[in-house]
Amino acid sequence: MLKRFFLNMLSSFVGAWIALALFMLSAVLLLFGLAGNMAISVGAGTEQVKSRSILTITLDGPIEERESPLEPDLSVILSGRLEAPQTLDVISESIREAAKNDDIVAIYLKCGAPAASPATLNAIREELVGFRKATGGKKKILAYGDGFSQGSYFVASAADSIFMNPAGEMGLQGLSSSNFYMKGLLDRLGVQFQVVKVGTYKSAVEPYILDNMSEPARAQMDTLLGTMWGYIRLQISESRKGLSAATIDSLVSKDHIAFAKAESAVKAGLVDSLVYERVMDRRLAAIAGREEKKLNFVSPSTLVAGRHWATAFSSKRQIAVLYACGEIADGNNNQINYENLVPVIVKLADDDKVKGLVLRVNSPGGSVYGSTQIGEALDYFQSKGKPLAVSMGDYAASGGYWISADADRIFADPLTVTGSIGIFGLLPNFKGTLDKLGVNVATVSTNPGATFPSGFRPLDETQLSVMQKYVDRGYDDFTSRVAKCRKMKKEKVLAIAEGRVWSAITAQRIGLVDSLGSLRDAVEWTAAKAGLDNNFDVAAYPQFEPSVWDMIRLGSMTMAELKDAVESRDEDRLRTYLLRRLLTRRPVQARMPEFRIEM
Repeated sequence: MLKRFFLNMLSSFVGAWIALALFMLSAVLLLFGLAGNMAISVGAGTEQVKSRSILTITLDGPIEERESPLEPDLSVILSGRLEAPQTLDVISESIREAAKNDDIVAIYLKCGAPAASPATLNAIREELVGFRKATGGKKKILAYGDGFSQGSYFVASAADSIFMNPAGEMGLQGLSSSNFYMKGLLDRLGVQFQVVKVGTYKSAVEPYILDNMSEPARAQMDTLLGTMWGYIRLQISESRKGLSAATIDSLVSKDHIAFAKAESAVKAGLVDSLVYERVMDRRLAAIAGREEKKLNFVSPSTLVAGRHWATAFSSKRQIAVLYACGEIADGNNNQINYENLVPVIVKLADDDKVKGLVLRVNSPGGSVYGSTQIGEALDYFQSKGKPLAVSMGDYAASGGYWISADADRIFADPLTVTGSIGIFGLLPNFKGTLDKLGVNVATVSTNPGATFPSGFRPLDETQLSVMQKYVDRGYDDFTSRVAKCRKMKKEKVLAIAEGRVWSAITAQRIGLVDSLGSLRDAVEWTAAKAGLDNNFDVAAYPQFEPSVWDMIRLGSMTMAELKDAVESRDEDRLRTYLLRRLLTRRPVQARMPEFRIEM
């Protein structure tokens, strides 16, 4: 019963479903009915890779791990904008392609405020560093920003030249992380959370039971952020010659460069020159050897179209890259659902064409049960004698580390957050809320534990003891798995566990990570381990299956046009509802604290 407690609940409205179904039906009919017009629009005005083109990478907005089916919410639909977010895999591959493609003469970084974690931004930056090495400086990278966020500047610091608008700001401020502590609010609502956990640093439960951050939680964040900031400022200083790491700290803490005049960024050596954006075309034209009006800019998706590196599903020399992104949840397709992922792993294990697997993990953890199912499936894959590597993205912590631990080799970006080896149980009690509402719950049962755990009454001492033993057993399983998989003594694992999160830099030193490297590094290692050397192909799983929204987008028909088309067929009004899921997790979790590191 406990394993099925608090499954995801769907709040559904019959009217919304009907309206949505009618709308989708209309959309599909229009897709076919207007196919001729759409075909014309696809061929008109699209980007093309021509001689002396410039790859333009926009560092602004969300950057996701890989492409996923579009599921726009109501605000996006009504705005008439239907755009897929940029993805790390496409950006990375486009930079590698630009290095070897004779039609590309330069890369232009248009910098704003990317919504991405440090590891994602560092992965892009490392590709740019590799581009400069591969081209020997013959192909230039120019970066421009009306203003720079810390994240976009970190990436742009790898460019040959950096330009900023004279009215722009340089957003270097160091790293920070904030979280909301909700005990006061929950007390007012009459909601009480009872906690059972193992791990001094397992702080994911704190926002529900404390008014402020505990000292162990603060200590681990101080260490984590300090290590990551040390890496970031070192990389910037190595790229911007004459700018030391100590100087960067001084600019941030003493000079408050984020609030200084733009000229201060030039004087400090952060920026090469202050120019308005229109001037950039002149500089790019000089590099391309073209007139400004004849400059040809191409996006990452255009450059890699038709030759994406991860689509070789029929190759007999195949290295599979399996993406495990999001929270490990049961029955939720938008996260890591073991019910979907495990069959894919088993299929890859049994497929003779697949010679090795790289598991790309970008997860803060989640369900203990789901983690164990995925871990067992990966064990089965290895039983076939095929190499397994893990490539860690932004996060591979708690349950994310559970599924990573048994890999033959673990690769991580230096700014990956990992570890968090710990277990907790978080059980809500809504009795206080019901009392405030004047609601009483009457129960009849055959046994004292028939309704245990219940969300309508607090746990007694016996029940808390049972839950603690349950969590202790899970923690022992977790640490034992890490000790076995990483070939470490159990005592050493216990010393670095305790639910503590680590940067990959530290994780490599203490034995939780083998190598600091990219997804490409993991793929190449796996291919070599499988005896394929450089003669291999790559296929990414699960295979991308476009939604109807993707078909509309790829057909270049905007949502505004679709809305007009539907209304022109005597539809009185277009109704859609944003259906929200009330996400209640399993009571026992292997999940890292919920925090976001601000760049």
